[in-house]
Amino acid sequence: MLSSLAADRARLADLEAQISELERSLSELKSQKHLVLGRLDSYKYPILTLPNETTIEIFIHFLPTYPLCPPLKGPESPTLLTQICHQWRGIALETPALWRAISMSPSIPCSSLPNMWLSRSRHYPLSFDYHVDRRVDSSVHAAEVISALAPHRARWEHLGLQIVTSLLRGIEGPMPLLRSLNLRLLNRDSTRFSFLDAPLLRTAILNDYAAEILTLPWAQLTSLTLFRVFPRECAPILRHASSLVYCELDLVEDSDDVPDITLPYLRSLTLTGNSVMQYLETLIIPALHDLCVPESFLGPKPTETLTSFMSKSGCTLGELCITSPQLPRDLYYKAFTSIKISFD
Repeated sequence: MLSSLAADRARLADLEAQISELERSLSELKSQKHLVLGRLDSYKYPILTLPNETTIEIFIHFLPTYPLCPPLKGPESPTLLTQICHQWRGIALETPALWRAISMSPSIPCSSLPNMWLSRSRHYPLSFDYHVDRRVDSSVHAAEVISALAPHRARWEHLGLQIVTSLLRGIEGPMPLLRSLNLRLLNRDSTRFSFLDAPLLRTAILNDYAAEILTLPWAQLTSLTLFRVFPRECAPILRHASSLVYCELDLVEDSDDVPDITLPYLRSLTLTGNSVMQYLETLIIPALHDLCVPESFLGPKPTETLTSFMSKSGCTLGELCITSPQLPRDLYYKAFTSIKISFD
């Protein structure tokens, strides 16, 4: 009994000695830890020593080039910059240029997201893009997005929308900064809409439904793209769009006669769509330099059609692209030796 008690006392003394040694070691490690933390706290990462102006420029180049819209989350999104460190978060949130381009879709819950980005962008001009998913009913979501966007109409600079026609009522009004409009309506409607109070508008991309009911300041446009339109629908628009420099027409075959139209400043013309023979011959384009046209638009004697068109227009083509060619390519090379010719 006594020997057992003595052994326990000896064991206790040994454990207390080991604990004391471990406590001394722990105290020494804690001391070393504090020294290391102090050195780390005093260390300045080179990137964090840059002036804020330089950091902002780096942030802006990290995003897609404006007016392209970055994703709302993940790589190439300004939200990623807010998650790196406290300093970068503060800089990102106080840089309106990072939040001026917004892309939305029905797959993104609306909630307060548009308002959050719009608030962070402050007074900056805006680039906004919204496209619906035709497979789902997104009418409520689209209405909420347009409602959030409309109060900032005066800041719209680049606007891309794919919406039902009725929502246009929510965006009518002066657009003093608008430079480009990409509008694709999802349904036909007899109601007409006018976006005439847009003095800076120069580029328009419209589908057939939008071209049918929308009135723009055509005469000031320099770039126009129309999708899935009949030649007779193009005629009144092109007649007024006398300042065009670039034009792309995706045409649907039409049996109606089309009047001749003169586009005095047009430098580049791209035609696509269904075979609309003789349409090119209705255009008079004296300044045309680049022409891209399906071979089917040129009829059975394509080189003669092109020669007739150039003679009537008085233009000197520099580049000619023939799409969906069926005839031998040498036919074009021999007919137009001074023109750069390509095929697609």
